[in-house]
Amino acid sequence: MYSVLKRCKNTKFYVDSIRYIRFAPHESYFMKIFRDKASLQTAIAKQRNAGKIGFVPTMGALHEGHLALVKQALLENEYLVVSIFVNPTQFNNSEDLKNYPRDLDTDLAALKKCSEDIFVFAPSVKEMYSENVSAEKYDFDGLDQQMEGTFRIGHFDGVGTIVSRLFDIVKPDRAYFGEKDFQQLQIIRKLVSIKNLDIEIVGCEIVRAASGLALSSRNQLLNEQQKNEATLIYKTLQEVKKKIKEEAIEEIYKFVSDSFKKHPLFRLDYFQIADEATLKPIKEFDKNKSYRAFLAVYADEVRLIDNIALN
Repeated sequence: MYSVLKRCKNTKFYVDSIRYIRFAPHESYFMKIFRDKASLQTAIAKQRNAGKIGFVPTMGALHEGHLALVKQALLENEYLVVSIFVNPTQFNNSEDLKNYPRDLDTDLAALKKCSEDIFVFAPSVKEMYSENVSAEKYDFDGLDQQMEGTFRIGHFDGVGTIVSRLFDIVKPDRAYFGEKDFQQLQIIRKLVSIKNLDIEIVGCEIVRAASGLALSSRNQLLNEQQKNEATLIYKTLQEVKKKIKEEAIEEIYKFVSDSFKKHPLFRLDYFQIADEATLKPIKEFDKNKSYRAFLAVYADEVRLIDNIALN
């Protein structure tokens, strides 16, 4: 326990177990919020030699999944930067961008429950893109051509563009991403390789509601019936994990397709069993390799994604 507390000496919280972090109620600190790159970089520079800097990039609408990343980053670094920025270049649907939930005050309140000693970077679009709101082009070695990339053209160029710019501003030692967006996680790892960045990318486990629904900012757009019935998504993935060692791949694809055809509230967008390293679909199961099952479904106009490790 002493080693954990020692690593967290510059965060204003105490640890009462390895897993739980609580803000000390008798102490009072002010969360540092930055709107421009220059002031954030000045603040970071003052801490650069005092310990490791962790970074959690988000688009806001924070939930327990985001906070799990924040808590892990607080435990593993002396300082933490959290960005809150809805990035326009990763949306290929203008209505999706318009409807994306935004509530900075609520996000800040959520972060304060972890620690007030966090640098929060909440820039404007102009601050991040100036007058040219467009994405750079990247060669992700085919990782961006699978699944989400097939249905959301240009999405990962937008992700790569904003994450690259944020990395350049923060220059973190470690950056934290959730495995719910596993394809994105692999692309960020590729981005770090492409740019030869000295940043450790930390993948964190999916956080789920009691129903099994993977936590997502988009869940706020679901009605109560949809939230309750969305347990079908995780249950289907769990069944896939059971079936993968016993049934042919094509039979599993049919099982998933039939499961969603029978359900009136959800429409299957895609399902894929893929190699974790390449994200390419597989034709047969090899117990010596690492695979994941991925799917995306629509609940009315709300698109939900999830995945599960198969071995």
